[in-house]
Amino acid sequence: MLAAMPPPATTPAPPGDPSVRAHGDACPGTLRLHRADDGALARIRVPGGVLTADQADVLRELASGPGDGELHLTSRGNVQLRGLGPGSGGELVARMRESGLLPSERHERIRNVVASPLSGLDGRGERDIRPWLSALDALLCASDAAAGLSGRFLFALDDGRGDVDALGGDVTLRARSDGDAILRIGAEESVVRIPGAGAPQAALAAAEAFLDASPASGAWRVTDLPAGAGSLLDEVVRRLRPAGIRTTRTVAPVEPRGSAAPALGAVTGLRDMVALSVGLPLGRIGAGQWRTLTDIARHRGDGELRLTPWRGVVVPGVGREQAAELLDSLGAAGLIVGPRSPWTGVGACIGRPGCAKSLADVRAEAAAAMGPVGALPVYWSGCERRCGHPQGEWIDVVATPDGHRVARVRDGRRDAPVSIDDSPTALAAAVSAARGALG
Repeated sequence: MLAAMPPPATTPAPPGDPSVRAHGDACPGTLRLHRADDGALARIRVPGGVLTADQADVLRELASGPGDGELHLTSRGNVQLRGLGPGSGGELVARMRESGLLPSERHERIRNVVASPLSGLDGRGERDIRPWLSALDALLCASDAAAGLSGRFLFALDDGRGDVDALGGDVTLRARSDGDAILRIGAEESVVRIPGAGAPQAALAAAEAFLDASPASGAWRVTDLPAGAGSLLDEVVRRLRPAGIRTTRTVAPVEPRGSAAPALGAVTGLRDMVALSVGLPLGRIGAGQWRTLTDIARHRGDGELRLTPWRGVVVPGVGREQAAELLDSLGAAGLIVGPRSPWTGVGACIGRPGCAKSLADVRAEAAAAMGPVGALPVYWSGCERRCGHPQGEWIDVVATPDGHRVARVRDGRRDAPVSIDDSPTALAAAVSAARGALG
């Protein structure tokens, strides 16, 4: 079945806005495809970004067969397949089931979970949150109520380093050094402290409490609730009490948005192992490049890939002595393997010709006007929706009917934009100047 996808809410709708749920949740998934100008689009949820090498092979084969030959990573660490031809939905669903990527058809679009990509690998986090990830996904798939979450609702599992805590999750778990966890709902500084073992159950309780509170307001996400998220914490405490889960109300400041992505290159790990961290130019990767990554994961690593919310991939468990050679091969394949790449920090929506709403081929424009190395991130958008834009501080380039607007974004606010006509030279100069303005 094909269904149009509504514009993502780059700015939350006003609390209580009756348009928030004026239509059904049409976010694309594996079972509901979105019709784009370049064919059908499937969005495959990958909780925590964790893929086995075998699952990665399945995605490559689907991208190479019914798809356009590329895999597109999203800002939630999920995968999109584009250019799917008519009648490809059945094959897609069958392969997803066989590979374990579709454990529950009722819950496939609500399995939106981001997790600290380097958790358990570099020794920096307070705990390895992989057990939380597995437990939460199982709880979500077993919950009849959770199936009512929208495809936009986001869980974030942070191992204590503050990376995904900064990504604006609806429900966030953050590990503490004493073994406890902090449960945050939305952007509230008032939080609940719970034992680490009860964290996944607490996250599910928070999501189900949100669902009970949302029908009257029509809210898709916590930020849409007219009364805010404060009252939900009291309800979570009440729901956890019968399970014997200790809860303590406390305050935890919200991390500034846009915390650092994993460093690119070889990330020092435990014992003699390292993780290879690479970026994907404009968040997309060809089937051949993907095979190179998967082969390294299977034969040189521990058989796993971790997709990051910053459109990168981490390959854990590589021998330290092999890292330099493997990074060289990945760089030669066109991936970003270090901070000195001109592609570092450059992002864009799909643009023309894939999106009918786009006013420009922003990916080609981004490639022609990247700006200085090591500068502020820049994100190119083909229209005002700004699909997939980053968090934190960045340069916002938006196509307009008359050219482009370039503005700096910080603390959620845009500086006064500079309007540029259709001159490629003027546009490249404006973007370069904006990215280099670090003061």
